[in-house]
Amino acid sequence: MPKAFLIDTTRCTACRGCQVACKEWKNLPPVATKQTGTHQNPPDLTPFNFKLVRFSEHLDGGVVSWYFFPDQCRHCLDAPCKMAASDPEAIIQDADTGAVIYTDKTAKEDFNVIRGACPYDIPRQNPDTKALVKCDMCIDRVKANMLPMCVKSCAMGAMNFGSREEMLALAEKRLAEVKKTAPKAQLLNPKDVAVIYLVADDPKKYWKNAMAQAPSPLTRQQFLAKAFSPIRSITRSISG
Repeated sequence: MPKAFLIDTTRCTACRGCQVACKEWKNLPPVATKQTGTHQNPPDLTPFNFKLVRFSEHLDGGVVSWYFFPDQCRHCLDAPCKMAASDPEAIIQDADTGAVIYTDKTAKEDFNVIRGACPYDIPRQNPDTKALVKCDMCIDRVKANMLPMCVKSCAMGAMNFGSREEMLALAEKRLAEVKKTAPKAQLLNPKDVAVIYLVADDPKKYWKNAMAQAPSPLTRQQFLAKAFSPIRSITRSISG
């Protein structure tokens, strides 16, 4: 049964419990950072941080507002990164959950092509193995009937996980509730992704890539990557 997340940013307090839980479960090493004038840390997603709570501060009418956005892979239903890969086994989509999984074979992919194909700028490259990495929906936990670690760690109810049908229903229910006090509230790309965000204001106030502007059509770069993938596969089989 396809799975989905509902990330309700109206309930997020930016405690970063989800960010830490993800890092601990994946046994990812620490990343040296420095203060950049924000509580957001590290400054961006890295090969060793698959989830990042983004902080954004805005001044409207003399009032300062903070926006929190737990950023991660959206597990697109028709993943552009998967379409852009030259090797069909490099990026796969789990038939049961819909999770988009990067395999070790991504090490032979063109990182710039894969990252450029993502409308949310999620993929990162491990500097040692050259494999591409990101959130994998905690596929090991989900297959064992456990919640993804970020969801399990969320004390505020911002992170939710279940069947796609359940999450879409919950998303619509919460949207109706939030709209009573925040008329600009909306769900971000709910028809295209398995990680559905509920925001109370303009998505760009949260993060420039919070919402994909055109998730369905292929860009020129994606089209070329797809068109040349058979040639790349043949070349690799000959050289490998």
